[in-house]
Amino acid sequence: MRNKRLILALTGAVLCGLLAVMLVTRYIASVQNYVRDINNVVVAKTEIPVGAKITAEQLTLLPMPNGSAPEGAFRKLEDAVDRVAVIPIGVREPITNLKLAPIGTDSGLGAVIPPGYRALTVKVDEIVGVSGFVMPGSFVDVVAVIVPVAQNAAAQGPISKIVLQNIKVLASGAKLDSPSDQREPSKVNAVTLLVTPEQAEKLVLAANESKLQLVMRHFGDQEDTQTPGANKSTLLTGENVKPLPGPVTEKAVEPKPVAMARPIVRRPSIEQPREAKPAAPPVPRNSIELIEGAKRRDVEMPND
Repeated sequence: MRNKRLILALTGAVLCGLLAVMLVTRYIASVQNYVRDINNVVVAKTEIPVGAKITAEQLTLLPMPNGSAPEGAFRKLEDAVDRVAVIPIGVREPITNLKLAPIGTDSGLGAVIPPGYRALTVKVDEIVGVSGFVMPGSFVDVVAVIVPVAQNAAAQGPISKIVLQNIKVLASGAKLDSPSDQREPSKVNAVTLLVTPEQAEKLVLAANESKLQLVMRHFGDQEDTQTPGANKSTLLTGENVKPLPGPVTEKAVEPKPVAMARPIVRRPSIEQPREAKPAAPPVPRNSIELIEGAKRRDVEMPND
């Protein structure tokens, strides 16, 4: 009997040992696969402003799984050194090819101009520059006040017209990057706009013929708005009140009409009320008073 118990105990110990070995082997294999799938990715050690040439001191390596690494990420530090950033890069942000200018591009304004576009500087003041809130990365519309050439139109006076729409601001003064606190205005005397060659011609002509006015727009608003312009005649016609846009919410559901319940009319009963029968008098019961020491109680006796 003892030998049988010993054999069972040894068999259980061997099975537990085999199970433990199998679990440890599987865990080690999963760890090795995970380590094998991790590679170093070049990330920013410090903030890199737009238009700046990247140095080796601004970069470091960070292990990252291959499936989590962004497309175009660099694996070696020397691949990103001396490249120019076309957008601001934050701390521990991976360096990708899309965030950098082509190889050989010098730092400065020329690195952030896409192919086919031009950078044109426009003189502004506190009024034209929207009280200093026009900053790099903002989108503006350009408004010009021009006197028409035709005689009939010239008699109506100058016309205010939006000549360019959705123009990106590349630089505010000599700064290519936006300030950390964009709630504080920065007073500058010039802004640099990103335009096409055709837009550059219109902008130069409008700047020479009249005083420009910048109108800031939402960065996500890409709508093309065509307006007839405004002159003295349309200015005196007045303007209808337009409600201010509110936050984006779900479409309000119109309440369904609630059916009115009909009032319940209770008809008087034609039956005559029945007379209430008098309650039967209680049946008297015989009882005796029983005294037990200091206690006293009544004991009912059965009726004959």
